[in-house]
Order: sequence, then C-alpha cells, then structure tokens
Amino acid sequence: MSTTAVPEVAVTTVDEGFWTRARKTGAVLLALGVLATVLFGALATGQQARFTLSETEGGAALEINGTVGAILFGVIAAVAGAALLAGVPKRWFTLVLGVGLVGFVLSFLCWQVSAAPDGRNFMPLVNIVRGTFILALPLIFGALAGVLCERSGVVNVAIEGQLLMGAFSGALFGSISGSVWVGLVAAAIGGALISLLLAVFAIRYLVDQVVMGIVLNLLAVGVTGFLYERLMQTDATKYNSAPRFSNWEIPLLKDIPLIGPALFRGNIFLYLGLLLVLVIHIALFRTRWGLRTRSVGEHPTAADTLGVKVLRLRYRNVIMAGLVAGVGGASYTLALYSFTKNMIGGKGFIALAALIFGRWSPTGALLAALFFGFADQLATYLGAIGSSIPSQFLAMLPYLATILAVAGLVGRVRAPAADGKPYIKG
Repeated sequence: MSTTAVPEVAVTTVDEGFWTRARKTGAVLLALGVLATVLFGALATGQQARFTLSETEGGAALEINGTVGAILFGVIAAVAGAALLAGVPKRWFTLVLGVGLVGFVLSFLCWQVSAAPDGRNFMPLVNIVRGTFILALPLIFGALAGVLCERSGVVNVAIEGQLLMGAFSGALFGSISGSVWVGLVAAAIGGALISLLLAVFAIRYLVDQVVMGIVLNLLAVGVTGFLYERLMQTDATKYNSAPRFSNWEIPLLKDIPLIGPALFRGNIFLYLGLLLVLVIHIALFRTRWGLRTRSVGEHPTAADTLGVKVLRLRYRNVIMAGLVAGVGGASYTLALYSFTKNMIGGKGFIALAALIFGRWSPTGALLAALFFGFADQLATYLGAIGSSIPSQFLAMLPYLATILAVAGLVGRVRAPAADGKPYIKG
C-alpha cells in the first residue's frame, strides 16, 4: 500500500488579547522568582551549598554561598518570567521557561542544602540523577504504553492496572521458577492480559474506554491483592522472593563524570526503557506502521478507505502496550522490591499525565517522566537531609508536580482526533 498523508485537522485560533498563555505563564514565573529571591534568600544561610559530582561528600563539587545562590537563581527566574511577560518570540518560549524553572529550583536547593545540618549540607548529583531515572522507569514504560494506545485511538486509563499486574506476575513466576527471565516474560504477559480485556471491551463491545480503564485498575488491585494474601503472605519464600536483575556496566561509558555512574551502571530495565523510547519514536514517525497508527488515531474512516485494517491495528497496538507496561511493572519486583498490595501507588496515573505533558510523543513522554522522577527523588533527598519542610508535603511533591505540569505548563495540546472514539465499520 502506498503511504498517503493524513488529512490535516483544522484548528481555530482564538485572539487572547494581551494576556496570552505565554504572558500568564510569565507573570506566574515572575512571582515565583520574586518569592525565591526574597524568601529563599532570607532563609538560606551563609554556608556553602555543595553539589558534588560523586556519590559522596568528597571529590569534585560545584559550590556557592547559600544566600548568594538563592538570591542569584531567584533573580534569574524573575528575569525569565519578566521576559515572557514582555513577550518573547514563540520559538524562544520553551527555552526561557526552562531557564526560569531551573533557576527557581536551584534557588530552592541553595536554601535547602545550605541550611542542612553539618555533614549533610551537600547534594550528591550522581545519586540524584540515578534516583531520578530509577523512579522514572515505571513512568517511562507506562507512558509508552499510553502512546501506543492513544495514537491508535484508544484511551488507556488502565496503565495502573497493567503496571500492577506486571509487577505481581513478575514476582510470582520469577519466584516459582527462580529465573528473572521467566519473571520478565510473565510480567509482560500479565500486562498484556489487562490490555486484552481493554481491547475486547473497548473495541469489540464499544464500552466507554475511560470507565473500562478504571474498572480494569480495580480488577487488577482486587486480583493481585487476593492472590498476595493467599499465596505470598502465607509462603513468601516460595512465592515472593524473585531473583533480581544485576546491574550491567558498560565499559568506558561508565567512567564519564556524573552521567556514567548514573546511566551506564544500570540494570536491564534502564537500557530497555531508553531503547524502547528510541525504537517507538522512529517506528511511529518513520515507518509505514507508524503512519497507519497515526492515521487510525486521527481519522479511522479515511484510513479504512485506504485499506488499513483499523480494528486489527487497534487490537495489536493495545496488546503491545500491555506488554510494554507489564515490563515496566517488573522493574519494581525484579530489580528493587518484593511485591506488596497496590505497590504501584498511583504511578500509572502519573504516567498518563506524562503522556499528556509529553504531547503524545515517546521522547516528550520520556522528558516528562524524568521531570516527575526528579520530583520524587527530590522529596526523598530532602527527607534524608532533615529538611524543615513537613514530611507530609514532601510525600505530596511528585503528585503536586504532576498537577502543576498538566494544568499549568503543558499549554494547549490536542490529543489524537479519534482518541476515545469507537470505530464502527460502515
């Protein structure tokens, strides 16, 4: 079949007057910059804030006086906000916004690190980067599962259930067999089973896809919780002691400062997650399968007219998404933890937010997942140095970052036109 361009969907623009979204964002960023300059600058101490390029306090480090750093980076955030408020060219919006947000975060960190007790007033950047990727892994796999589904026109709210079933299946069958590879295959199949139910009910029986996704999440929680109590709690040694994937070190690359120890001394899930982002991005935008997938997600009737098997493609992609999410669930139980009830803890919904924040793109989803992973890791770090911020707020930080990102930073995005709309072949 010859590749045919997908018809463009007309988008009507609305004149927003002076207060465009960019200027509103700039006003908020300016206020945050002023807050950082005044408040963080006042709360920071004259101690050096050390950002070490290692896993410990020793070695090379970037140092700055806490008060000076908090004020300086706060001013940078305020200037970036003022630039957006004044009106910068559209092509510079993302860069200026990024500089402003980084400035605000660094101002906050200068306050926190300089005010930490002696012996803890440093931030080991290697641990932060490594922790960010580890915590982002299930989000990366979950967001990729969302990309595969929603680019095909099927809303995937069941990412939470797919991750949970993958984690449970990996732990159970990995423990019984004593093989991490058996556990990995079982995890992928577990996630695919949830996806198969989503595909059958959403595509064949035209059940509301959002409602079906929520039902499947509850089903996964119920099934895994029941089997956990009946099997794993009664005999954890036999049913909940899966072997772990060891870390694989890549020669030469592992010795790169900062990035090497964090990225090239990881386990299979880290390498597989990054590889899948690359493969799915290329496949989605550079292959015939990708063109057909995007056609089905935008205009299934036109795709059908050109000979694309719409329902078959949706079935295949939704099940493929389950395989990917199942592997993401295994990143918990075959690399880090033993299985516990409802251990995913809402990460599937954060992955869904990463999908939206990343504008339904594999690379965008990766960056969004890393943003949320950093928020999670930052909360852990602040708790470890005895931050004066209440622990309850620190626990909220990843979810708060999710809300702010989707509601305030993502801007205007358009989902695939046929996303969530059943296709009935005429």
